[in-house]
Amino acid sequence: METIIRLQNATIGQQDVAILHEVNLEIARGEFVYLIGRVGSGKSSLLRTLYAELPLVCGEGEVAGFSLDGIKKSRVARLRRKCSIVFQDFHLLTDRSVYDNLAFVLRATGWKKKQVRGRVEEVLDQVEMPDAGEKFPHELSGGEQQRVVLARALLNSPPVILADEPTGNIDPETSYRLIELLKKISGGGTAVLIATHQYDLIERYPGRVFRCEEGRLTEDPDFAWNPPGRAGEEIVFELI
Repeated sequence: METIIRLQNATIGQQDVAILHEVNLEIARGEFVYLIGRVGSGKSSLLRTLYAELPLVCGEGEVAGFSLDGIKKSRVARLRRKCSIVFQDFHLLTDRSVYDNLAFVLRATGWKKKQVRGRVEEVLDQVEMPDAGEKFPHELSGGEQQRVVLARALLNSPPVILADEPTGNIDPETSYRLIELLKKISGGGTAVLIATHQYDLIERYPGRVFRCEEGRLTEDPDFAWNPPGRAGEEIVFELI
């Protein structure tokens, strides 16, 4: 299976401070992967490195065919068309309808006018919001807004979706529906990497689990969630 994300002996850091050392990570097309760890453990910094907001400090890295080592600004925009990002905060244009929010992205990435409406309708169908096009963000619930953000991430059929605490601003039941949609999308061949503190998602929608801890990234193949109150280690929930 084609590797779509690869880090080899990489150092992840920001502002001259190394956060994760000797990072080795490979994710293939269609894989569904979680990234867990405490506040400040490096989850967001790792994602920001993958979409080239932070430079790769050292080592080797590649995402969707783009080398992260010394990547030029002209190639960062091209990388981000292949590597879509879903944030905890929605970042929707509040003065535009859902349709116009999505159409704006397509026009900015070179789609022809006659193709735009059809593609917007396709992605809204994909996130189960076919009738939302004429609504404005303030008319939607938090969960609906996050699904619009997911629709925006799907517009250019990216091989990679990076989601940084995507359920942080929505209720638990809505969180489950969002992750279920992401799981379905990964089944279509898109690699999905989710940074989360909501560990019950992992039990309900299993995937590979990587843990950021004590400056290292390690795979956790035997991940088991022990909520507070059960016998075993207590989990302390913290938000990035």
